Amino acid sequence: MARDWTRQPPALAPAYKTSRTRSPTRGKVTMPSTPSEETGPVFGHDILGPLDNDLMVNHAAPGQTAIGPRIIVHGQVRDETGRAVPHTLVEVWQANAGGRYRHKSEGYLAPLDPNFGGCGRTITDHDGRYVFRTVMPAPYPWPNGANAWRPAHIHFSVFGHSFAQRLITQMYFEGDPLIWRCPIVTAIPDRAAIERLIAPLDMQATVPMDARAYRFDITLRGRHAHYFENRPEGT
Repeated sequence: MARDWTRQPPALAPAYKTSRTRSPTRGKVTMPSTPSEETGPVFGHDILGPLDNDLMVNHAAPGQTAIGPRIIVHGQVRDETGRAVPHTLVEVWQANAGGRYRHKSEGYLAPLDPNFGGCGRTITDHDGRYVFRTVMPAPYPWPNGANAWRPAHIHFSVFGHSFAQRLITQMYFEGDPLIWRCPIVTAIPDRAAIERLIAPLDMQATVPMDARAYRFDITLRGRHAHYFENRPEGT
């Protein structure tokens, strides 16, 4: 399917301050990929640990758990025809319940949670479905302006069969008023494309007295594809 560039944000979005220096000033150049980039590595279940998709405990000390509202994030990866994409590696990373990342360059003063690493991974099942257990990430300030805040979000990476087949996007949460104030989000000109990045509350998957659930289905290409930061046209 031909790319619909009207749905994609411009490289230069002045309200998103860093795009002023990141946006290209010259024409695009296509760089061919190498055979190793296209053919390997092949991801399999043998690379996963038993707790890799449980961010509540996969970095925690024995008997401990991450601090914050407990949530389940689940969904299905599918192609442009709605068919499931099975056995694909899905990775996530996020800030903690205070809005802070576990990163040496993090400048936000919110406390680190010693029992929360902020990253996880899983492989979709034969129906293309995945599930993560984690804590609700908090919004955090960022130096885009005098009083700029990123909405709560989780980063997603979806791999094909090699490192060259990788798509990256972000998931937001239903009802967050900061979504529509974020210049990264609103640089996407198509409101419907933005709404596909917002996960609705899924009460059917909520675990009573334990965790809320949010559903985030990912479409890799086609007219209803999600917006992917590194490859806007999809896979």
